[in-house]
Amino acid sequence: MLNQHDSLDLAFQALSDRSRRTIVERLSRGQASVSELAKPLDMSLPAVMQHIALLESAGLVRSEKIGRVRTCRIDTTALSTAEQWIQQRRTEWDQRFDRLGQYLERLTTTGDDDGTKG
Repeated sequence: MLNQHDSLDLAFQALSDRSRRTIVERLSRGQASVSELAKPLDMSLPAVMQHIALLESAGLVRSEKIGRVRTCRIDTTALSTAEQWIQQRRTEWDQRFDRLGQYLERLTTTGDDDGTKG
């Protein structure tokens, strides 16, 4: 079973490719067949299938084959995990910048009795 770090690694690896991000962006608007996903991409259908397989292994996409048509949809679980990780980093940095701002404010408001900064 994958832990959260492994899941994040897979998600970010999958999203590191522009074609896969294009597929995810398209699926964020609703499910689509593989042939629909392939239309805007300049690659063969087997290459698109490889990208979809990687997105599936990362937990970002799910697909279902009915007859001859494979339909894909987004799976928000892995995206939510990545979003939470990014939000935690953003919160940490916001807190650090707030502390830096407070420190710099203290530096500029403290000074000698004659008004000069010390």
